[in-house]
Amino acid sequence: MGETFLHLVNLPFHEAGHVLFSPFGRFLQVAGGTIMQLLVPAVVAISFYMRKDRYAAAVGIWWLGESMADVAPYADDARAGQLPLLGGVTGSEVEDYHDWEVMLGKLGLLTWDHSIGSFFFVTGGVVMAAAIIWGVMVSFRQPEAD
Repeated sequence: MGETFLHLVNLPFHEAGHVLFSPFGRFLQVAGGTIMQLLVPAVVAISFYMRKDRYAAAVGIWWLGESMADVAPYADDARAGQLPLLGGVTGSEVEDYHDWEVMLGKLGLLTWDHSIGSFFFVTGGVVMAAAIIWGVMVSFRQPEAD
């Protein structure tokens, strides 16, 4: 996922989340990256849905699923710390640097990293598939243009 085009779209939102959530303490500063990465596509989907643009809402939901799948390898890597992170280091090279190691460590859930990573990957795939199905259904329900 880290080499996909959309990872580069998600990354600025992730990093902005760290900044935006920093006034709320270290834990939320760290979690803010993932929160914001998931919140932005969700807000996009809700915004389009409220404007009654169902197809665009489906695209936003698909983006949310993709973003969840993008989080998966990062969560899965919490103990191993082998993924290259922004800054050119891995989580095993710098202490207190890997978001998911910090979050799961503080919650006492570090041994759940693979399960949480799998949850994000599978759930992201299901959300993406559901969004595609909904988008196709919406496309066929559109009234014909004059």
